[in-house]
Amino acid sequence: MTDLPRENVQSYPRPPALEPVPQSIILWLGGVRVAETTRALRVLETHHAPTYYLPLQDIHATLRPAKGSSLCEWKGVARYFDVLAGSATAPRAAWAYDSPTAGFAALSAHVAFYAALMDEAWVGDLRVMPQPGSFYGGWVTSNLDGQIKGGPGTQHW
Repeated sequence: MTDLPRENVQSYPRPPALEPVPQSIILWLGGVRVAETTRALRVLETHHAPTYYLPLQDIHATLRPAKGSSLCEWKGVARYFDVLAGSATAPRAAWAYDSPTAGFAALSAHVAFYAALMDEAWVGDLRVMPQPGSFYGGWVTSNLDGQIKGGPGTQHW
C-alpha cells in the first residue's frame, strides 16, 4: 500500500514549488545503495513529474564532475556528475545547483538523479519510472495523473 496521495501533474504550479518529501527515497546502481534519505526535497512544476533532490550527506556513491551545464529559468545554473557505485558508472546521471536562485536556495548541497540512469529508484514503496524524453529528470510514480511532458511533441510546452 502506498503512502503517496493521488496527484495530477497538470495542477502543479508554474513557477514551480519546492517542498519537503515525507517519504523515504532510495536509489540503487551497480548493486550498491547509492542513496537513502528521509530528508529529500522535490520540485513540482506544471506537466512535469516531480524532481527529487537528495542531501549530499545521504549519498553513498562517488559523484565525479562531468562536462556541461544547463540553465533553469527558475533554479539557476546546474552542473552535472557521473555517478560511480559498485562496478557501475552512470555518465551525467546527476546534477546540482551550487548557487541556486533565492526561491530555491534550499537546493544548495542537494543532488538530483536521472531515474533512467539508475538501476532502481524508489519513493516510499513506489518504484520510479523516468520522465519521458532525454532531457527532463522527473520521477514518475503510479500515484501521478495527467499528461507529463517530455515525450514526442511535448518537450517545449
